[in-house]
Amino acid sequence: MTAYDAIVLAGGAAKRLGGADKPAVRVGGRALLDRVLAACADAATTVVVGGRRPTTRAVTWTREEPQGGGPLAALGAGVRHTSAERVLVLSADLPFLRENTVEALLAAAGHGDRDGALCVDQDGRDQPLVAVYRAEPLRRELALLATEHGGLAGLPLRLLTHELDLARVEAGPLASFDCDTWEDIATARARIREHGTVLDEWITAVKNELGIELDVDTGVLLDLARDAAHGVARPAAPLTTFLVGYAAAKASDGGGGPEAVAEAARKATALALRWADEAETP
Repeated sequence: MTAYDAIVLAGGAAKRLGGADKPAVRVGGRALLDRVLAACADAATTVVVGGRRPTTRAVTWTREEPQGGGPLAALGAGVRHTSAERVLVLSADLPFLRENTVEALLAAAGHGDRDGALCVDQDGRDQPLVAVYRAEPLRRELALLATEHGGLAGLPLRLLTHELDLARVEAGPLASFDCDTWEDIATARARIREHGTVLDEWITAVKNELGIELDVDTGVLLDLARDAAHGVARPAAPLTTFLVGYAAAKASDGGGGPEAVAEAARKATALALRWADEAETP
């Protein structure tokens, strides 16, 4: 992946949330800020502009001047701590942002002489806080705006994006979904529990909580759990999947790669099927 730094804007008064600490609001058991940080885990440096709070990975903290000075002031504060040629800029309230959107933005920003790339939502609106900017033109335009207006506080983001040559990226329908109101929070919480997405969301949340960066075939594990439950006994399902994980970790000297999980699951499934055959054979 292209080298990049990330700036996450986590300030603001959250007036439409009654002044709640929006980055700390949980969706799917994870703080909104942590969900965004997971999407940019490959960043060389991640700068969070806002008040310090616990996060699932290490970041660099800074504050805009004055506090509450708006997104351009926050962006100006954050960019001082970056050194990469490209800078990913995100708001801290994007519950459905994924790595593939970050990759698409980086790829679009790398074509030709463009100054960067930003997301476009389903209604065709630019999303300058789901974007990748080339550092040199970003710094230049921020400096020009600060000189022209006597500072960046209170200035709208469009003053920046209008001066930059940006590619537009149509990401998934939820990539730029942000949570400005409690209704948005409720919508996000309900959506991750929808059939077809809840297991992926849950597995991602568990891996994040446990600090695991392992891609596993959930279908294989679910089939194993089914065979253990039907062929042996219902409590055998969770116990068997636990033992498969333990065996995979031992087999790969603690690495527990996907291949080790698949091989352990194959052996356990075969055992469960043999167990079931014995019960059915006179």
